[in-house]
Amino acid sequence: MPRLASTEPIAFDWPGSIGTVKVMTAYDDQNIFAKILRGEIPCFKVYENDHTLAFLDIMPRSPGHALVIPKAPARGILDIAEDDLAEVVRSAKRIAIAAMKAFDADGIIIQQFSEPASGQVVFHLHMHVMPVKTGVELLPPQTRQEDAAVLADHARRLVAALGG
Repeated sequence: MPRLASTEPIAFDWPGSIGTVKVMTAYDDQNIFAKILRGEIPCFKVYENDHTLAFLDIMPRSPGHALVIPKAPARGILDIAEDDLAEVVRSAKRIAIAAMKAFDADGIIIQQFSEPASGQVVFHLHMHVMPVKTGVELLPPQTRQEDAAVLADHARRLVAALGG
């Protein structure tokens, strides 16, 4: 699949939808994550390689809640190249292992939403990596913006657990 960077609508012929085509809005390079990738907006970066960037969610649902995004332009799982998606998954696993250690977690939740009906808010593919503890509920999505000092501490802990 070619990399998509236009704002032209993209048509998908969904399995089981004989004779119908759904149209998905194309990638918008002005989304907040694209701006983070270009360095126009700061973030609490915890990991980066040639294909992905991982940073903390500023409205975390749990301590250490990180987001992993591809550097390639992709709105969601429906339009990302398979190789780029594989890189995101590899990085998400790396972050998950580090988060288990850094936050003494009992488990990890990995979430990815594509398109508005799923709950996607930022239209640049991203995976949520959320360390969890038994008996501790996640905060509801977008509940509150975390204090910058707390985020800086969480970023430091994740980077240390990653070996950095």
